[in-house]
Amino acid sequence: MKKPVRKPPTFADIMRKLIHAGISGSAVPNRQCNALDDLDSLDERIKRVLGIVNKTNRPPSNMLFFIMYDIASNKVRHQVFKYLQRKGCTRVQRSIFLADLGMDEYDCIRRDLAEVQAAYENKDSILVVPISSDYLRSMKIIGQKIELDVIMHNKNTLFF
Repeated sequence: MKKPVRKPPTFADIMRKLIHAGISGSAVPNRQCNALDDLDSLDERIKRVLGIVNKTNRPPSNMLFFIMYDIASNKVRHQVFKYLQRKGCTRVQRSIFLADLGMDEYDCIRRDLAEVQAAYENKDSILVVPISSDYLRSMKIIGQKIELDVIMHNKNTLFF
């Protein structure tokens, strides 16, 4: 007799099991927690973001959206980080990802993160924010000095 084929667990199922296993106060086993803090330089991150926005072969069904989170638990934060990377999201800052994915993936990410958020008692927040490529192109960087026009290859004309 054949064994029935098991469906792999969803992200929300995995997180529910972790939560029921006692997430609070324990360290992340066999992982380097500070890997979450390793970020490329600002120049590299901006180039990746603009590479997404300026891609000429973007499928018309794709949409751009940010995922931003403020999660207190190291385990939950680490799992959300890994989940977003697996889904193809680009890390912009420590807790901000940019995605250029189809509507089905957008709905799946939004649904999975909502289930995770509802699965345990917390004061965390996760925002999923659609954004237009025009708004993304007009971003301004405050803080580190960076020549965004040079990276974006904007052609500016001065009239005297």
